[in-house]
Amino acid sequence: MSNAIVKTDFNFPGQKSVYHGKVREVYDINDEYLVMIVSDRISAFDVVLPKGIPFKGQVLNQIAAKFLDATSDIVPNWKIATPDPMVTVGHKCEPFKVEMVIRGYLTGHAWREYRDGKRMLCGNPLPEGMIENQKFEKPMITPTTKADVGHDEDISKEEILEQGLVSKEDYELLEKYTLELFRRGTDIAAKKGLILVDTKYEFGKKDGKIYLIDEIHTPDSSRYFYANGYEKRQAKGEKQKQLSKEFVRQWLIENNFQGQEGQKVPEMSEEFIKSVSERYIELYEKITGDKFVKADIEDVATRIEENITDYITSLK
Repeated sequence: MSNAIVKTDFNFPGQKSVYHGKVREVYDINDEYLVMIVSDRISAFDVVLPKGIPFKGQVLNQIAAKFLDATSDIVPNWKIATPDPMVTVGHKCEPFKVEMVIRGYLTGHAWREYRDGKRMLCGNPLPEGMIENQKFEKPMITPTTKADVGHDEDISKEEILEQGLVSKEDYELLEKYTLELFRRGTDIAAKKGLILVDTKYEFGKKDGKIYLIDEIHTPDSSRYFYANGYEKRQAKGEKQKQLSKEFVRQWLIENNFQGQEGQKVPEMSEEFIKSVSERYIELYEKITGDKFVKADIEDVATRIEENITDYITSLK
């Protein structure tokens, strides 16, 4: 399990800078291209956990690449190529300062807020009498601020416009794209026996045009339920069978960790790490319909560096 990539520190031709995010390393090439390496780090409650998950980066990168291609008719996206199973190279865009979260069901953060008595989420009224994992009448956009450090915060459309984070014209386009992307993702998931429960999209601008950026419809940015048995489980008040990162959050909650001050991350056993890796691979195969082919991880860092260097060189 030691072959998980948790940190990179390469120096590529034309490299201007490198940004180390919670999960991704982003290299700026000549202020024109971004090289995004999806590491095997895993985060929950805005905390990066101490050990990596083998093949997680490959799973996320390949799912995102597939869905970027499958939605490029809705909105242009940043992806140009995937020169390595864990890498995407694309256009450098100026990111909007908000993330577009869209929810089809009352679950996760939204449920926790509802359970605690809140009946308004990001400016959206929530009806009384709902139960966990219940479907909303129609999908609900619940944006968040995009924090470089610490927690993203819920924000309403009105607050976004008041604070000038996004112009009215651009925001209306972001809403339109978000709804259309979610509809497409929902349709693709349904064909595979899954329900796309909620997800988030990030957008940026280049040369005055809006692009979809970052990952989409991966288990880090989305939550999926199995469609088979959903109604039955709801009727019985049972937990839904899901494919997402929520099971990691639940494991942390059960072990008294929610990212709060003074709390300690529980010990991640080899068995737990293996089970998380298997869950990510299961989602890949389920949502894409393809067999997951494990990349050679004997020397992942060298493989990644060589593949990226070769591709950047070919761009000149």
